[in-house]
Amino acid sequence: MREFNIGAKIKKLRLSKKLTLQAVAKETGFSPALISQIENNNVSPPIATLSRIAKFFDVKIGVFFTEDEEECRFEVVRSHERKTIHRVISKAGTSQGYSYESLSFHKQNKKMEPFLLSITEKALEENTYSHDGEEFLFVMKGAAELVLDDKRIVLEEGDCVYFDSSLKHRLLSKDGSEVKVLAVVTR
Repeated sequence: MREFNIGAKIKKLRLSKKLTLQAVAKETGFSPALISQIENNNVSPPIATLSRIAKFFDVKIGVFFTEDEEECRFEVVRSHERKTIHRVISKAGTSQGYSYESLSFHKQNKKMEPFLLSITEKALEENTYSHDGEEFLFVMKGAAELVLDDKRIVLEEGDCVYFDSSLKHRLLSKDGSEVKVLAVVTR
C-alpha cells in the first residue's frame, strides 16, 4: 500500500506563491506549527483540514491525492493500490481515531472525492469540522454516531446520510468498535 506525499504538495503550493508558514496559517486558521508538521509529513490532516487548505490555494482537494499522470476519462483503482492516510491529527494535535483511503487518485479535475473511512478507536475529543461542499456517508460495517450541528444521529450498518458540509460535523464509533464508511465529498 503506497502513501501520498501530501505535505510536499502543500509545501510546493505555498512556495510557488512565495508564502510563509505564518501567512498560510493566518489565512487557514491553523497554527504555523501544524502547517509545518503537515508539510513535513509528520501528521496527516483530517479531510476537512485538507479541504480548507485546498480552498485557500484555490485547488481541488484531489490535487493532494493525484500522481503526476496523464489525464484520463476513467479510472480503475485495485484494492491493493489504494493509498491510506494514517496519523490523522486534529488542530489541537490529538489523534482523531480514524484513517482514510482515497478511492480515486489518478483521475484529475473530479467533482467528487470518494474515501473509505476506518474508525478504529474512540477519539478523546469530539471536535467538529465544517468545510465547503456536500458529503455522502454510507456505513458499510459497524455502528457510527454522526454529530451534525447540535444533533447526534446513530447510523447502523447499511444506513446512509447526505448533508451540507458547512454544518459542523464529526463521525464517531458508536461503541468504540471498528466502523467502515464509504464517504463521498464534494467541494
